[in-house]
Amino acid sequence: MFTHDDLARLQAQSLKMQGWIRQQTYSPEMEKTLRRFSSWELAELIFRVNQSTLRGRMATEPSLPQGLVEEDGRQRWYTLEEINEIRRKLKINRKSLLPPRPAGKRAIRAAIANFKGGAGKSTVALHFAHAAALDGYRVLAVDFDPQATLSHSMGLSDVAEEFTVWGIMARDLIRETERMNSAARGAESGAALPQRKLPSAITGMGLTDLRTMDFIKQTSWPTVDVIPSCANSAFVEFASAQYRNLNPEWSFFAAVSRYLDTLPDDAYDIVIFDCPPAIGYQSMNAVFAADVLYVPSGPGYWEYDSTTSFIGQLAEALGDLSQFQGIVPAGTMTLPKAFLDLRFLLTRYEPNNELHRAMHQAFRKVFEGRVAEHPIEMTRAVEQSGRFLSSIYETDYREMTRETWRRARASFDRAYMEFRDNLVAAWDKLEDEA
Repeated sequence: MFTHDDLARLQAQSLKMQGWIRQQTYSPEMEKTLRRFSSWELAELIFRVNQSTLRGRMATEPSLPQGLVEEDGRQRWYTLEEINEIRRKLKINRKSLLPPRPAGKRAIRAAIANFKGGAGKSTVALHFAHAAALDGYRVLAVDFDPQATLSHSMGLSDVAEEFTVWGIMARDLIRETERMNSAARGAESGAALPQRKLPSAITGMGLTDLRTMDFIKQTSWPTVDVIPSCANSAFVEFASAQYRNLNPEWSFFAAVSRYLDTLPDDAYDIVIFDCPPAIGYQSMNAVFAADVLYVPSGPGYWEYDSTTSFIGQLAEALGDLSQFQGIVPAGTMTLPKAFLDLRFLLTRYEPNNELHRAMHQAFRKVFEGRVAEHPIEMTRAVEQSGRFLSSIYETDYREMTRETWRRARASFDRAYMEFRDNLVAAWDKLEDEA
């Protein structure tokens, strides 16, 4: 017989193991640190220019960061801060090294969603966030998944639940209820919404005193921040159902969108959502806040079957929530929900596997040009980086054969560049911010 006490004991044992793994993976201070990047990476993989050309330009600009030369080699190694300083100040053949960003618009938001576990949502979100940072963007990642894989991979483990998406939703409930209670009633029709009263267990948590930036945590990447998740936030699905009963008029699915709207337009360039493997209160907040929906899927038939079920159930859920049209405050969003772009992305793809190639063709045929051209390939380097809670971009290529590392990186680079091009096209469709 096993009770909750046994489960708690097993969790305590597992937490000890997690601490040991982090100690082996991170720095002695148990903090994740970001490596430097070589001059070879800087030229070929980050700026995508000829190495000799970059060396020549750097030599003519001695005020630019010159990197660090290690004792055992001639390569120069640069921090991401130094890379971004070079990017801002240097042009190659009169061409800017800054990534494209439409002027006068807020950050573009992309949700990585599918309710099939193991589809690669967290892996895709992590790698796209890091690739975008190396590309020169400022990134905010939002971890909606109580498994908190993305948060752990970014070095965050001791997170209190009030600083997760649950805290954002609970704070939004309080603020929206106060707004509804204080709104003028029945000026035209004579009808009035009932006064909604929230229990002190909710209002007394001090959430309304939290500032917008209190939910955002820094990572080892200077241009990547995260709104983390934690295991305790799993109860948000139960709590949200209770909250809806307390205030049926509360547009719960707009909570995160309202929160993100309070961020300065120039705070970030790209916001990436890592969604849980389920359609629920958290995932609906993600898809409603997203401008672009990316659906990762493995290359097998059952994963294709699950993806088909996912988009069907998502369609039903979004249709049901259109009943809030006219209730959601003006300026928050337009109902029914519409995405600026929708893409399906195959993960764990093996190009020499006949079944995988056939499933890729099936995806492309069924989903009418919505399938990403470049799937993410399964390589040993990807497996190894995932095992150590890192992206391939954080892995030093000297830790394995350069060809193994480069093949894995090339797969993510191709997928990211296609992702970026799709985002920029969608970005242009966003209305200019007033």
